[in-house]
Amino acid sequence: MNLVPKPKIYITRQLPERGLSIIRKYFDAEVWPEYSPPPKNVIIGKARDIDALTPLLSDKIDAEVFNAAPKLKIVSQLAVGFDNIDLAEATKRGIYVTNTPEVLTDTTADFAWALLMAVARRVVEADRYVHSGQWKVAWHPAMMVGRDVYGATIGIVGAGRIGYAVAKRAKGFDMKILFYDVIPRPEIERDFGAKKVDMDTLLKESDFISIHVPLMKETHHLINQEKLGLMKKTAYLINNSRGPVVDEKALCESLKNGQIAGAGLDVFEQEPIPLDSPLLKLENVVVAPHISSASLETRSRMSEIVAENLVSFFQGKKPPNLVNPDVLKVKAPSKLI
Repeated sequence: MNLVPKPKIYITRQLPERGLSIIRKYFDAEVWPEYSPPPKNVIIGKARDIDALTPLLSDKIDAEVFNAAPKLKIVSQLAVGFDNIDLAEATKRGIYVTNTPEVLTDTTADFAWALLMAVARRVVEADRYVHSGQWKVAWHPAMMVGRDVYGATIGIVGAGRIGYAVAKRAKGFDMKILFYDVIPRPEIERDFGAKKVDMDTLLKESDFISIHVPLMKETHHLINQEKLGLMKKTAYLINNSRGPVVDEKALCESLKNGQIAGAGLDVFEQEPIPLDSPLLKLENVVVAPHISSASLETRSRMSEIVAENLVSFFQGKKPPNLVNPDVLKVKAPSKLI
């Protein structure tokens, strides 16, 4: 009996086993074994004989990769964002692109809240204070005084799934909720009493500003020197969307000059953030290494969604999380398994 060979896939990082076991059942899978990302020339070399590719946000998947991959049919990414992939080029070539949305909504909203609470109540500063032996007096009225979150005003920039989940948490803190979005979001108004305002009003009136927009041309440096100048001196900026949404140089100046009170950041214009970045020298900044979706359950489910997208496509069906639907006009899904 002639067995049909399994489609070949290259995966640029070790995935959680829940998803990887499904992929191995249906595919001839090769996984990059190291913790750090594969160099682009490695991806290009592996692309020559693969039917599918699973990258991460830090992997640039563009025409150079596609040119080296004549058999490539689908890019099933482990992430919600996909600005690292040239969608127009993929669509033109009939290559499907999928992502892993929704599953990380609550996990990411939780982490936005963790950053907000940590910077407002100076949790990281306090931890260093204790660990370094500076805590010499049992209690003092001025020791590590932070800002109240309960009853404050939060401004949510981008009120999609994650922004909505942040508002849900803010409601429990009895916060006044403002939001800005280019898309009507009646559900956040209806469910939490949130008020839609223009961007400048949100910046002027909010005590905490939490950013939840995708990275695209229109949102690059959405928060710049001018916008930071509108914020209260007592306000905090929280960003766990994408780093380039914030002009990092302008933010650093605003933090150093006391133009705003602090920031909680999980994403940066360059990742990993350089060790000589002036942001890392500031006490009023809480930073994390892009871990907003890093819960065991969420990462495992993300890997399953990657597998589901792949299996669906190779069974001749439209993948459930297709981000370039125009590709359907160019090429039908491939029934190979």
